[in-house]
Amino acid sequence: MGREPSQAAARYLEAIYYLVHEGEEVRPGRLAEWLSVSPPTVTTAVHRLARDGLVTVGTDRRVRLTPAGEAAAASVVRRHRVVECWLTGELGLDWATADAEAERVSYALSDTVLDRLYQRLGSPSTCPHGNEIPGAPHEERGLVHLGAMRSGIPATVARISELAEHEAPAVLGLLDRQGLVPGTVVVRLDSADPGVVRLQVGQDEVVVSAATAALVWVHQPPGPSGGAGAGS
Repeated sequence: MGREPSQAAARYLEAIYYLVHEGEEVRPGRLAEWLSVSPPTVTTAVHRLARDGLVTVGTDRRVRLTPAGEAAAASVVRRHRVVECWLTGELGLDWATADAEAERVSYALSDTVLDRLYQRLGSPSTCPHGNEIPGAPHEERGLVHLGAMRSGIPATVARISELAEHEAPAVLGLLDRQGLVPGTVVVRLDSADPGVVRLQVGQDEVVVSAATAALVWVHQPPGPSGGAGAGS
């Protein structure tokens, strides 16, 4: 497509990108849930995206980005994540506030301003939550979530799922207070309760629910039992 997507279209492209990169199959009902809009509204929007060559819709109603749609979505996500880096690193906003403000600010920036801002920030490869910035150099990280990491072997928090950022902003505050942020070294402790994950974070013991543990991804070096497993 020869023009930038509208702000409304950008919201849909961004949502599809996030869900796909979190391993979900995207269907209209899920988009309606994610964007807090009605199913008919999603149907109309997806039809327009398909008309513009940005998505395809399968017979199973699964929505997929076309190559043009993937490029447009990646551009939207790049804007959002670069602005988040600026809002948290330079202005000191907390994660949840930065996410909300980035949604308001990022679309208004020109490519020139965005590129200059990105360079001023030191060309980060990830957003404050550890999710990769499209277009930035990155390596396959081989991540596992907290619930899948092995006990007794130190691991480094690498990223917080976009699902937590979007659907459970209160979880972001909890993780921040517990020190479960990118760059933190954690060790999983044994637990008799399968519904929780016990962790050593610095000098403190932290307990998180299994649902929350699934939203935090870590890099864990290979141990005696083998590799760390696949991840984002």
